[in-house]
Formats: sequence, C-alpha cells, structure tokens
Amino acid sequence: MNGLVPLAAEVTSSTARTITITLFLFFVAVTLAITIWASRQTRNATDFYAGGRTFSGFQNGMAIGGDYMSAASFLGIAGLIALYGYDGFLYSIGFLVAWLVALLLVAELLRNSGKYTMADVLAFRMRQKPVRTAAAVSTITVSIFYLLAQMVGAGALVALLLGIKPGQTFLGMDAATAKVGTIVLVGALMIVYVTVGGMKGTTYVQIVKAFLLMGGAILMSIMVLAAYRFNLSTLLGDAAAASGKGEKFLEPGLRYGIESASALDTFYSKMDLLSLGIALVLGTAGLPHILIRFYTVPTARAARKSVLWAIGIIGVFYLLTLALGFGAAAMVGSANITAQDKAGNTAAPQLARELGIRYLGGDTGGAALLAVIAAVAFATILAVVAGLTLASSSSLAHDFYANVVKGGQASERQEVNVARIAAFVIGAVSIVLAIFAQNLNVAFLVALAFAVAASGNLPAILYSLFWKRFNTSGATWAIYGGLISAVVLVFFSPVVSGAATAMFPHQDWQWFPLSNPGIISIPIGFLCGWLGTILSGESDADKYAELEVRSLTGAGAH
Repeated sequence: MNGLVPLAAEVTSSTARTITITLFLFFVAVTLAITIWASRQTRNATDFYAGGRTFSGFQNGMAIGGDYMSAASFLGIAGLIALYGYDGFLYSIGFLVAWLVALLLVAELLRNSGKYTMADVLAFRMRQKPVRTAAAVSTITVSIFYLLAQMVGAGALVALLLGIKPGQTFLGMDAATAKVGTIVLVGALMIVYVTVGGMKGTTYVQIVKAFLLMGGAILMSIMVLAAYRFNLSTLLGDAAAASGKGEKFLEPGLRYGIESASALDTFYSKMDLLSLGIALVLGTAGLPHILIRFYTVPTARAARKSVLWAIGIIGVFYLLTLALGFGAAAMVGSANITAQDKAGNTAAPQLARELGIRYLGGDTGGAALLAVIAAVAFATILAVVAGLTLASSSSLAHDFYANVVKGGQASERQEVNVARIAAFVIGAVSIVLAIFAQNLNVAFLVALAFAVAASGNLPAILYSLFWKRFNTSGATWAIYGGLISAVVLVFFSPVVSGAATAMFPHQDWQWFPLSNPGIISIPIGFLCGWLGTILSGESDADKYAELEVRSLTGAGAH
C-alpha cells in the first residue's frame, strides 16, 4: 500500500496546511454567521433553551444525529475498529441499540412532561430545590465527561493536520503546544456558539455538521470498498493481515473478554465487556444534551418522528464505521496509526490521506482529502461541544439559579444571562481537564459519560415516569448514589492511574479493576432510588396521576 510511512514523519506540504486551515476557517465563518443570525431570532427563554419549539421532526432528527455522532463516533470508533477489529465494533452496536431505549421509554413522555431540562420532569411532583440541585449537578458532570472526549479528539487531529514533526514548530508551536492551543480554541468557539446563538444557532450548526459528516463517511466508505472491488471478504482479510494479529483480529477477545492465564483477570475482562455493553445501551436515555432536544419540537408526534429519523441516520453511519475502521486497518496499518496517536484517534483522517493518494493524484490529492475529512471532524467536534455546553449551562441557569437560588422568581432575562455566564465557566473547566486527558481514546471517554448518565439520570427518570410511589428522597438518592458511585469507581480505576494509557500514567492509586463502572454503578443508582423512596413517607398520588395523563396524552404540555 502507498504511504505506509507514519504520517508524523512525512513532510506535509504548505499546500496541505493551506487547504486545511482554509477549510477550517471557512466552516468556522459559516457557523458563526448562522450563530449571529440565530441570535437575532432569540427573544426569550423558550427561544434560547428550546429554539422556540419550531423545528420539524426531520430537522430535529438531523440535529440529534449531529449531536450524537460525535468525535467518539467518527474518530474514536474508527480507531478502535482499526486497532481491535471485532471488539471495536461493539461500540457502534451499543450506541445504535441505545436509541431503542430512548425511543420506547423516554422521548415522547419526556416531551409531554417537561419544558426545558430533564429536571422539569423530575421536579413536577416533588420538592423543587433538592431535585433540581441534584439534576443540575448530574447534568454538568455528564456533560463535562462528554466534552473531554470531543476536545481530546480535536487535540489529536491538529498535529496530524499541521504535520509538526519532533523538533519542528509551526507558528512557534511544537506538537504538544499545538494540541493544547487547539483545545483552547475549540473551547472558546463552543462558548461563543452557546452564548450568542442559543438553541437555534446550535441546532442549525448540528444540522449542517450532520450533512457534512454523513457525506464524508459515505465518500470514504465507497472509496474503501472500491479499492477492494466491493469484496468485504478481501477487505477483512487484508485488515487482519495488516493488523499483525491475524485471524484473532476478526474474533472477540482482543480488547474485552480476554482469556488469560489468571482466572481472576479473565473474569475481570469479561465483566468489563458486560459493563461496557450495559452502559452503552442504557446511557443514551440519560444524556442531558440528547434529552433537551426533545423539547425543540412542537408536538410529541414530532418528537417521536425526530427519533425515528435519528435512528435511520445514525444506523447508516455506524454501519459505515465498519468500512472506515477495517479500511484504516488494511490501508494504513495498526503500527502507523499508533505511531501517530497511541489511542487510535487519527485512524479515519489517516485513511482519508491514503485514499486521496490512491484516487486523487498522489500527495496533493492525499493532502486535500485529509484536509476535507479533518475539517468535517472539526465541524463534528464544534457542533457536539456546543450542544453539551448548552445542556449544562441551561440546567445550571434554569434548574439551579432560577428555581433553587431564586425560588422560581427569576425573570427570563436573568435566567438567560446566567446561562451565558455558566457556559463560560463550564467551557473553562472542560479546557483544563481535556489537557490532562489527551492520552485516552475518545470513544472510551464517551463510554464513561454514558455510564455516569445511566447510573444517575436514567433511574430517576424512569422511576419518576413509571412508579407512583417515587418521591423527592428517591430522586435525590438515585441521582447522587448513581453519580457518586460511577465517578468514584472511575477515579480509582485503570482509566485514571496505574496503567500506561491512564490519564496519570506515572501515578497508581487504582483499586477498582474494571475500566467501565456501569455494571456496579447502574444497579447502585436504581437501588438508591428504591431505598430512598421506601425510607421516606412522602407520596403524592394525585400529582403522579396528573403527570401520567400529561406524559401519555400531551395535555398541558408546553
């Protein structure tokens, strides 16, 4: 295959850099124009939080797809498939199946019952202050985990794009400095999108990004399949051969469920696989930035339709990750991918360069296609971080400031101003944490966000919608119990310390053997919700009946 020298060791022409920077600046200019236009349409809190509830099912479906198909999907999953074959594709399956849970259990009921945030549903029949405080804490925690993944993906791209070799600089920056600079730039842009454009601006940016991402993925998949005359067997065979792992590359057990000499290590590896699957399938229905999208449509029917569109768009995309991941394994090779980025986050852009060299006229064509796909990846990252920042800042302003601090007496103007200030704070925190998390695979980071969402948010939402006796104590216990257990287990796991690929590789305080906490923390969240409810005498059957009617019929919905 062409270009099997690691990309970091190749001289990237000034043409490639020019194309890359021009495309990126063009996308930023277009999205900023959309954001400024949207800011002129944002007149009140409903416009800022829910886009005026004017989006159609198709528009919202595209926006959900744009929100959901993040850097983890495009960069992380392609990288995991390229490095681990069969086991990498488990992420695609989990992310897709999760939508069935969201469709069947959450989407329509949530749209009918709430107003702006997840906490509107939880607080409907409970005491406002404790429940909204817990929901705000959980929303911000989940959003920051997810934000880390996007910003780490941006940092991984930049050294590849600018072709900064060891000992070289670009605009006075070495590769490490350029990565940090990119993380700061992405953080600054996401703050601008949210504070200026609100939900309308963010939604249109996500729709544009969804079209770009689907177009880029389809183009690359067709080119990969054409290279192998649309023979999947040949593609998989070459991928297995280039991986250095032979037939094991196409079988389970390279990353999860690994059989080893120690029975205990084998057990932990299998439990880690089960834990990952549970978190992926249950996590979507508890993700705050996905849940608030259901409030942007005018009716429950449109909410249902938007989820169906999202499932179709996302389903096609995750099938394409097979071609991207195995194509990268076959045409780039595992050694060259890990030489550029140990976690595999640059596999898809590296594949784009190989395809450009093959089909578009050598190095210039390779540089051009790399630049296009990298610009799409940056578009993906910017759109998703905007949605996440909006979800967390909205929760802080609407749930905590307006309903806890001000007791429901805040004006809409005050609320929106606080949301804008919150976006600055959350953006700053995410930038700092992302700088320390650069060694982690972005799909893996997102899986942690799913685990935290499924542990704290999902039990509270499901109990609130379907259990008559559920009360304030149950809701706060479920959220805090699931959230704290998930975060504590992650902190003491090999993800943070005690492993070569950990966030702090030279420190070791880990005692929890699993990388994914979901198998422990999700049952803890449900158990805490049940226990808190049983131990409290509070109950309001009439309020539950009102919520049930509203959630099922839409009567009284906003």
